[in-house]
Amino acid sequence: MPFPTVQNGVTIEDALKYLDFIFKADADPSRIAAIIVEPVQGEGGFHQIPAELMRALRRVCDETGIVLIADEVQTGFGRTGKMFAMEHYDVAPDLICIAKSLAGGFPLSGVIGKAPIMDAVDPGGLGGTYAGNPLACAAALAVLDVFEEEKLLDRAEAIGQRLRSRLEGLQGRNDLLPITDVRGPGAMVAFDIVKDSVSGEPDAVGTKQVVQRAYESGLILLSCGTNANTIRILVPLTAEDAIVDEGVEILEQALAA
Repeated sequence: MPFPTVQNGVTIEDALKYLDFIFKADADPSRIAAIIVEPVQGEGGFHQIPAELMRALRRVCDETGIVLIADEVQTGFGRTGKMFAMEHYDVAPDLICIAKSLAGGFPLSGVIGKAPIMDAVDPGGLGGTYAGNPLACAAALAVLDVFEEEKLLDRAEAIGQRLRSRLEGLQGRNDLLPITDVRGPGAMVAFDIVKDSVSGEPDAVGTKQVVQRAYESGLILLSCGTNANTIRILVPLTAEDAIVDEGVEILEQALAA
């Protein structure tokens, strides 16, 4: 389905209409196992699924028996200010995929789900080369302790507010590359680089240059988005304010035209 964003001119109605078209022309709902959705897009540009669309997907899945899967590999474990981004919605998925910050850098991923689905597999029916790594599992348990002890969900909100405030202050400045649409829940923050603030035309070349200049100054940034003009910021939730501010200052220098 096309993801609804203002930048791409896709509405919620467009997305649902396309889903209906798939059901009618390509695959009957009875032949579809699951709908997989990122509550907040990762590589797609850090756009958050509108609540109305999430409710509609839940309704479709309930009516057809399709499983609703939330891909929380990037959003999970506190990044959005909630342990899981799906907690921002008033509907629940059937399965949640998690990884990345789950084990504080150790290789570990997991699936959380409703009991009827998780228990459907016979004992020993799930496995893999790296499944159940004891060191990674111990690291994940320690991560949970740190989340509680250091109140990292609250910290995610504080980092996000600090970042958005600083980035919004960079918008409209004539001495920097134009940036627009500062966005993201919690500490999952992004913005777009455009050629000019009037047309809003994506500036993929400028974005690449900003990433390179920031790298040369000691700041690692990641770009993403369907137009390759989005800068995403994923500050470690344990970072102190001084580190966050230092990163923004380097970013500002990299944006200097």
